[in-house]
Amino acid sequence: MKRLLLVVAGVMTLSAQQGPPIQVDVHLVNVFVNVTDAAGAPVGGLGKDDFSLTEDGRAQKISYFERETEMPLSVVLAIDTSGSVHKDIGIEKDAAHRFVHALMRTVDQLDLIDFNSEVREVVPFTNNVRRIDDGLENLTMGPATALYEAIYLASQNLSARRGRKVLVVISDGGNTHKGTDYPAALEQALRDEVMVYSIIDLPIRADAGRDTAGEHALITLSQETGGKYYYADATNLDQAFRKVSEDLRTQYLLGYYPTNRSNDGQFRSIDVSLTQPAPHGSAYTVRNRTGYYANRTR
Repeated sequence: MKRLLLVVAGVMTLSAQQGPPIQVDVHLVNVFVNVTDAAGAPVGGLGKDDFSLTEDGRAQKISYFERETEMPLSVVLAIDTSGSVHKDIGIEKDAAHRFVHALMRTVDQLDLIDFNSEVREVVPFTNNVRRIDDGLENLTMGPATALYEAIYLASQNLSARRGRKVLVVISDGGNTHKGTDYPAALEQALRDEVMVYSIIDLPIRADAGRDTAGEHALITLSQETGGKYYYADATNLDQAFRKVSEDLRTQYLLGYYPTNRSNDGQFRSIDVSLTQPAPHGSAYTVRNRTGYYANRTR
């Protein structure tokens, strides 16, 4: 029996003279990677052969590589407007204005949301900076903090977007709203391939008055999704925004076709490392999302 192998739109179709076609998903997995030196500065100039990648411990062939990717950005900027961060809201808005103007290119799109007792989309995805500026001046305040619901809904908003999907969330980390919990928020971010950058607003320096559990949740969320976290207050909020912008401008893009092609819907862990040590005995840090959920056959 003759068999013919066709590749169409990322799906291999195995057809025969008799019997139905058999489809095997060969979805390209994109992994955005940041490499920094011991001082936290981006490391540029690396090539495909400088990276190795495994999925669930099995080596994968890097089929696509892009240095300092120019892939468009889809960004959700989520601002906590609950009572616990009220003292800094004016400073946060001013810094957000400057961040948007510095970051946005014509190919990029930004969605602005605020969250307190509920989550509200202030401005839907747009590259019109004036609309975003107007939205930042029309945030609403509320008593509670629906942090995890904001992360969950923001990830859903990003799910159908193309290019790099980024959530920048400004909050003190306290979740005081019943509903979506942390595991659900993290899973949704990973399923939708969202990189979370957390700017943690310190309400008070002393640990006794802080929700350190909430802070740790934001830290872990950023680490798991390949984003980053920054502590900020009124004196260094602009610096935190600048670091987010710099981080997004210095990413490598690695793409691979997984050797495990089963559509079981399971989580697959990803590990990226460098093939050569850093020069002069220094240390490099490699940062990327920890994994993804495979498609599930319906």
